[in-house]
Amino acid sequence: MPCLHDCAGGGQALARPEPVRLGSQPALERLSSAIVVYDKIRYRYRSPGCTGTRPRAGARTQPRLRRPAPAGAAGVIGAADAVLVAGAGVLAGIVGTAGGITSLISYPALLAVGVPALTANVANIVALVTCGPGAALASRPELAGGAGWVRRWSLAAAAGGMAGAVLLLLTPAGSFSRIVPYLVALGSVALLVQPWVSALRDGHGRGNTATLLAGLLVISAYSGYFGAGSGVLTLALLLFTVDSQLARANALKNVIVGVATAISALILILAGPVAWTVVLPLAAGLFAGSLIGPKVARRVPAAILRWLVALVGLGLAAWLWANQA
Repeated sequence: MPCLHDCAGGGQALARPEPVRLGSQPALERLSSAIVVYDKIRYRYRSPGCTGTRPRAGARTQPRLRRPAPAGAAGVIGAADAVLVAGAGVLAGIVGTAGGITSLISYPALLAVGVPALTANVANIVALVTCGPGAALASRPELAGGAGWVRRWSLAAAAGGMAGAVLLLLTPAGSFSRIVPYLVALGSVALLVQPWVSALRDGHGRGNTATLLAGLLVISAYSGYFGAGSGVLTLALLLFTVDSQLARANALKNVIVGVATAISALILILAGPVAWTVVLPLAAGLFAGSLIGPKVARRVPAAILRWLVALVGLGLAAWLWANQA
């Protein structure tokens, strides 16, 4: 007697009955039962002893039902997820503009609501543009008298951000991001040792234009490519080469990172689709948080803020290292 097998390929063959005499009453009853089972759950007959999942030649197959994709898989999220993303944006804006790492909160939040990694990366970069204006407005006391410096070095940040966006469009993210955990960890450690190094150098290392230019180009390129940890790296660079006062260096960092992010975001918008349903709630939250972050940096003691930022950076480095493909 032929066995029955699931046409979708996932069922187990029914137990082969004991041989019975053709035409007997038990044989007819079993055949009738088999027809009922076939009619109910659309099993099909297979040859005796079958173990595979391929249907018999000429047999009609039933279409396999596909599990629906998560809501964020196409870059579209629902209202509840939008509220979650906006809340994460507020927290990320506070942490990032106070000296920490914005993407430590915003990027995993996008992944948590089902947005694919590449879509989340692009949406995160575009949304981060709103941190720049908010941080600049909240950091006017620290930026007073620094307009010339900002205009001069914003060009280097813009060039680096442009290079990073082009690199993102041309290469897979994994090829460059393997060294990111180590860079973020290095920047975090540099934050901790910077006061002692500056004291030993007695300030003579400041004004090193070549180091500042090379560092801004490389870090801004990374910021336009992925960005997680670029704030810590930029802050460490500015503390060593520009200003050892943490609040002022943090204000300069916010502007420089904002310029690099804006240029890279513009290129990404022009080059391909952007998940605006993800960007808009995240951008709104980031702008609100960026108005608060500089005030936190102004009021929290520099030593405490330095340790908090460094520990957050080391945590991000560990997270990036553990989640490498």
